[in-house]
Amino acid sequence: MHSAVLLIEFGSIILGLGLLGRFAARFRLSPIPLYLLAGLAFGEGGLLPLGASEEFVSIGAEIGVILLLLMLGLEYTAGDLVTNLKAHYPSGLVDGALNALPGAAAALLLGWGPVAAVVLAGVTWISSSGVIAKVLGDLGRVGNRETPVILSVLVLEDLAMAVYLPIVTALVAGAGLLAGSLTLAIALGAAGLVLFVAVRYGRLISRFVSSDDPEKLLLVVLGLTILVAGVAQQLQVSAAVGAFLVGIALSGEVAEGAHTLLSPLRDLFAAVFFVFFGLHTDPASIPPVLFPALALALVTAATKIATGYWAARRAGISPKGRWRTGGALVARGEFSIVIAGLAVSAGIEPSLGPLATAYVLILVILGPLTARYTEPLATRLTTRRESPTTESGSRVAEASVGRDGA
Repeated sequence: MHSAVLLIEFGSIILGLGLLGRFAARFRLSPIPLYLLAGLAFGEGGLLPLGASEEFVSIGAEIGVILLLLMLGLEYTAGDLVTNLKAHYPSGLVDGALNALPGAAAALLLGWGPVAAVVLAGVTWISSSGVIAKVLGDLGRVGNRETPVILSVLVLEDLAMAVYLPIVTALVAGAGLLAGSLTLAIALGAAGLVLFVAVRYGRLISRFVSSDDPEKLLLVVLGLTILVAGVAQQLQVSAAVGAFLVGIALSGEVAEGAHTLLSPLRDLFAAVFFVFFGLHTDPASIPPVLFPALALALVTAATKIATGYWAARRAGISPKGRWRTGGALVARGEFSIVIAGLAVSAGIEPSLGPLATAYVLILVILGPLTARYTEPLATRLTTRRESPTTESGSRVAEASVGRDGA
């Protein structure tokens, strides 16, 4: 009976996610808020709480995080990361300062303490690569001049996560200064070693993993990723960081083939992850934090726009492109939930999960709108401000001409 209930519940979840994804695609929306709402509906305090399948969904959610970071790593080679780091690190510093500090300040103002402040800083800092990539494709901006600037900011955020996640993991686990420093040293050492090996021996690694048979390629890449993620977790380093480093180490045709094969699995387990996060958030806990979440969303939407504008200006992009860059970076999503999930699992602050859920729901909906309308609105406002000056200048010129003619 338990197995039957588990299959019925999990099958219903997958079917529901498919229908929600189809609904979101019809209106060109991100399905992430719908997945979160589904989790809220079937979690504690929801309309129909799940029982038998919760443990199975938990394992699926862990795999979802691993696949999200693996696919992110597959997007870049070690050489790309080094090049972006050298060329655009000032933009990364500005991004971190403008967007992490509001989250940290909000946590301290709410009286949540320094650990929650570090966690909420990450939630407000990291943009959603998945949502932004989809929005750029839907708007036909992939070939625009400002798109490399957007991607550079996202790459620097992803690199920062390789350092940030181990720090958060140590903090939420209550590790002392010595243990936390050791964890960070292991993470940095592993990241540096993988980058060195990927740059020096990337072709050999890819050749070892490569296979003309899609089935064998899928099994080797997936097995290697989960194995490395498990070892990373055992060493008190985030499993997500381990998966990210595996993705970086693979390149060329192997990375392209693995990306194609794993994309459907990534989408499936990522959706399960969002549902799982929603399952552990009581809907009744969201209204009390809705106003702080909305205020934080508006502040960090503005700081992301400022970040993008500054980064694009530094790269020599035109004013319209600067506004498009800023508007495109507003969306938060999967990685904000990943970071908040670490704190929720450790029981750091009961209200942090609901606040993060509401925050992501707001910005994952607002993000595509700012990507589309920030530049037209900014252009219109700029034109209105300039038009009175232009009109007064014209009147002065006409008066001068009249006096000269007289």
